[in-house]
Amino acid sequence: MYSFRSAHGPVDLAFTDRYGGVSAAPFDELNLSVSGDDDEAAKTENHRLLLADFAPGARLADLYQVHGDTVVEAVPGERPEADGIVTDRTDVVLLVRAADCLPILFADPEAGVIGAAHAGRKGVAAGVAVATVERMRALGARDVTAWLGPYVCGGCYEVPEQMQADVAAVVPASVATTAWGTPSLDLGAGVRAQLEKRGVRVVDASRCTRESPDLYSYRRDGDRAGRLAGVIRRRP
Repeated sequence: MYSFRSAHGPVDLAFTDRYGGVSAAPFDELNLSVSGDDDEAAKTENHRLLLADFAPGARLADLYQVHGDTVVEAVPGERPEADGIVTDRTDVVLLVRAADCLPILFADPEAGVIGAAHAGRKGVAAGVAVATVERMRALGARDVTAWLGPYVCGGCYEVPEQMQADVAAVVPASVATTAWGTPSLDLGAGVRAQLEKRGVRVVDASRCTRESPDLYSYRRDGDRAGRLAGVIRRRP
């Protein structure tokens, strides 16, 4: 069920893989999408299984992700359009989804503030990771750590030359080259540079989604791809 799982003081966090759920092929198994062609009952059960294992009894707060830089404060049971979410409440599980984009989890355990963000190409350029940290600091966070989850690596994320140039004009560290020598973007490198510039400690928990069959990848599988998730909560 997990590509990565850790505890950071009173904070639990994890990135999921595709195993341990009930979705049938081609979405097998732990598809955590809220859209697409997968059976709705299966997706509901996958979310129930994840919460029962990760944080039994906790409440879920997630998003309709729109590739922007809007950050909201978590309200369990609501699903606003945004790409960053924060809370200072205990036993609320923040969840962001991805299938090549970069899921990021944030915590300042001493201040009791956590966050999560979904950063695709547009979100990286818009600075959604930085916006999430700023919203956390407005809640009292000071010493923030960020965990970078699975995403399509710079060696695989081919983009047109002009698109690379447009993103590089805002986030120069995101420039990369594919394994076959064409222009690409490294979302993780770009976000790391943005966050470290603002005093955030960055932990790399990533793997390439396109190269890892146990992870979902839209680049590899197209509409047959499900969604993995980054999840984080403060224990009571």
